[in-house]
Amino acid sequence: MSVEAADRVAAVVSSWPGTPLQTSWFEFLLDGSLLEKHLQKSNPDPTPVQLIIQFLEQASKPSVNEQNQVQPPADNRRNRTLKLLALKVAAHMKWDLDVLEKGLTIPVLNMLLNELLCVSKVPPGVKHVDLDLSTLPPTTAMGTTKHTNVTSAELSIVQQEKEMTENILTVLKEQAADSISVLEGALQLKKDFYVHTLRTLDLLAADAAANGETESSTAGLCISADELHCQVHYDLGGIFFQQGCTDQPAHEKARDHFRQTKELLKKVVFLDSTIHVHLDEKRLAGYWNACKALTGDCDPSDSQTLPYDQINSLIRACNYQAVIEAFIKDNVSRSLPNHFRRSVLREFLYKVQQGESGLDEVCHKICVCNAIRDALEGEILSVRFQQLLLKPSKRIVDFILEVCTRSLEKDCPPETSRRNMANFMKTLCESLEELSLVFMVSSHKLFMELLKEEERKVLVEQMRKRSATINLSAKPLPSFYDIPASASVNIGQLEQQLILSLEPRRIRQILIELHGMAERPFWRVNSKWEVPSDYINVILSIKDNLTKDLVYILMAKGLHCISIKDFGHARQLFSACLELVTEFSPKLRQVMLNEMLLLEVRAHETMAAEGSKERPPPDLVSRVRGYLEMRIHDLPLRQVVGEECVAFMLNWRENDYLTLQVPPSLVMNNPYIKLGQLLASTCKELPGPKESRRTAKELWDVVVQICSVSIQHKRNNDGRVGLIKQRESSMGILHRSKFITFIKKLREPLVLTTLISLFVRLHSIVRDDIVNEVTAEHLSIWPSSLPNIQAVDVEAVAVTVKELVSYALTLNPNNQSWLITQADIYFVTNQYSAALNLYLQAGAVCSDFFTKAVPPDVYTDQVLKRMIKCCSMMNCHTQVAVLCQFLREVDYMTAFKALQEQNSHDAMDSFYDYIWDVTILEYLTHIHHKRGETEKRQIAVKAIGQTELNTSNPEEVLQLAAQKRKKRFLQAMAKLYF
Repeated sequence: MSVEAADRVAAVVSSWPGTPLQTSWFEFLLDGSLLEKHLQKSNPDPTPVQLIIQFLEQASKPSVNEQNQVQPPADNRRNRTLKLLALKVAAHMKWDLDVLEKGLTIPVLNMLLNELLCVSKVPPGVKHVDLDLSTLPPTTAMGTTKHTNVTSAELSIVQQEKEMTENILTVLKEQAADSISVLEGALQLKKDFYVHTLRTLDLLAADAAANGETESSTAGLCISADELHCQVHYDLGGIFFQQGCTDQPAHEKARDHFRQTKELLKKVVFLDSTIHVHLDEKRLAGYWNACKALTGDCDPSDSQTLPYDQINSLIRACNYQAVIEAFIKDNVSRSLPNHFRRSVLREFLYKVQQGESGLDEVCHKICVCNAIRDALEGEILSVRFQQLLLKPSKRIVDFILEVCTRSLEKDCPPETSRRNMANFMKTLCESLEELSLVFMVSSHKLFMELLKEEERKVLVEQMRKRSATINLSAKPLPSFYDIPASASVNIGQLEQQLILSLEPRRIRQILIELHGMAERPFWRVNSKWEVPSDYINVILSIKDNLTKDLVYILMAKGLHCISIKDFGHARQLFSACLELVTEFSPKLRQVMLNEMLLLEVRAHETMAAEGSKERPPPDLVSRVRGYLEMRIHDLPLRQVVGEECVAFMLNWRENDYLTLQVPPSLVMNNPYIKLGQLLASTCKELPGPKESRRTAKELWDVVVQICSVSIQHKRNNDGRVGLIKQRESSMGILHRSKFITFIKKLREPLVLTTLISLFVRLHSIVRDDIVNEVTAEHLSIWPSSLPNIQAVDVEAVAVTVKELVSYALTLNPNNQSWLITQADIYFVTNQYSAALNLYLQAGAVCSDFFTKAVPPDVYTDQVLKRMIKCCSMMNCHTQVAVLCQFLREVDYMTAFKALQEQNSHDAMDSFYDYIWDVTILEYLTHIHHKRGETEKRQIAVKAIGQTELNTSNPEEVLQLAAQKRKKRFLQAMAKLYF
């Protein structure tokens, strides 16, 4: 880019409102001191990595001569200075290859390291393996150990980057042995090393004739021999660990290098707190554990890795019962990470696939242990465990109950764990079809302990499929003032009883006795007694102190009971409080009626969330309507009551009221009613033949405003105009945090689907990435652009769409549309394993775990292509080839390219049985013959020779063969990824 062109770009950028001016690359050429000043900033723009890219891109641009011929980049002062500037930035970053590898493409990193070799005076044209590192100057040797000998012409970053990357990687693979030799040679060196700093690079620039022996060699950053050896041992360990996949003895070399790494790391940390070793200690620990497991080398003194070693030793000794025992105990201690436990299960499943007998029950028991660990931590249960519950034996259910009991063996397990275990027991009952197994669970001691009697009754009745209604209402109280007072004991004991009691009559009796002993505010006895701030003034204005205490305590205890879902006691306490305040305060009477309404709404919503399909009684719906329309002057109202009433109406599809009957004044004054009306209207019109866009556009505008931020322009000290976004602005009818809270009270599928659809579209617009769009239902009803996209808080939209989909899946983990959307979110953020897991779950839930064909509107070509890319990015190339058959038009090009790969991380030939396309099988036969892989060729020949794949068969036979293989392949994939 010429200076004039750069000026024009800078002028355009500066004309954008509120965009801070970015320092251009050419400014660093004009001012030699600017680079250091720029790098010292807390948040430099451009960042150091961006500067390296810009400097090297400009330095490597080819020129065009007068004959319009492309010439290689000129070796002039400008380009040499740009390369030196790139090296200075890397020196400022202390040559942190972790950061450089993440931020730079392979061609740019290659160019940077080549320039390091040049300034380090590495002899050109000589293989690094032929150099004697001990005879080289300190900075020269250091440059050699940082880079393998990849020579290439000056690189153009923009042109043919993909081809260049492949070429560089090919050379690196060819020279891998040389690289290992250079690194092993570096381990023989005992002297300290030096890396270039900004100062040494300035010295080199000032003294063009300098060689490797000048002052610059030892004026750089000193790296001790121990630090270098620590880093090199770590890198060599990683290389040999990867080679261990095909060369088992390499794991022993890796183990030895990692042992040296650990020892040297302790040494350098002990000697100097400022070290320059760049390694991931958690990854090192993982490598160390893996090497010990693979080589059978266990170190009993290493307490940190003892649990891993114990499990691996038990597996090698085939002591599978002890493995199960260890997993059960770990459910209490939780010392083993979940990913390790799942990997153990996958190892056993692989043994089963390889034909080892007697391991099915072991797999089932480990699956049960893992599922209960997930349940204790509030995680979603695996699909494999859900499959196990389809037809479980009495023996398996016995084992599940045993593990549940032993997993709560702590003297005082956390309340969260108890609650999660209670939810698991309920899920277990709901998943079992055989009534005898249901009663086996429901009569178990742990079930009786964890679930309240009320919950147990509801659950058992649901399982029996009876229609009897359980009356949760408490028995009517006798008149509150008919309760006699009894003799007293000391105040401390009475206050303790007051705190513990949930019986309204007993609470009044205790307060009467306390007021007879002392005149003080007893509502302050327990600091955890809280009533809403909206009601404080009304309650504390009650003149009679006994009545004041009684009202406050009854309400506080009732609210606490609601929070822990003890609705029976909450009704008793609120009923007593209502009877009390009715005598003297119409305002407090209405307050209590409102709180009792909220109690009933929450009780019904809780039952619905736990599986009850019973609709709310008409009386409750009428009371909710009455509350929404209520207008009483000077009455304290809690916003949460209105919020939950609107959510209640949406959850029970009272759309006609919200769209047609709610008074317009309420819509204008209550943001929750406004949202409820727009959601109800949009959902009401969705099932029709034509999706209405008018109400959808209104809902869209409201949500966009909620997700927008106010923008202000402020001139900085240097005269530039900066952009300030006020994230907690009040541009919308609600703050985003309150909006999210409201959303998480919704559970009606169509309402949630509508909101997910809206946020997915909004997310796609603000991301502006057409290739990697997230999909959802009903996207066509939303606008395709935003007039003021700059005002939308992009981060808030991204967070909201993830929160919303995750919340929806907690309500229904089997909604295939939501699963596809969640999978897409993982896919566009490059989380390919998680994305593939969810794509498979989406197929499983709509095909009875792949016993039927997955509907084509679920596994569309787009979904299948994304599954293919997920497998490709994980180097599972045989799976790629199988999935290419699933497309409407078989993608032979992708399938053939995948089958050419020899470093596949899947089971390769074990997947050949799932290929039905004869062309792909013929190609497999050809490439195995070409490679001399006789056994694999025989497997492919056997697959192609199956009579049902004969191309002369009727189309129905061929389709049946394809469908059978599709189902088996997807079931195999589910076992791998679930």
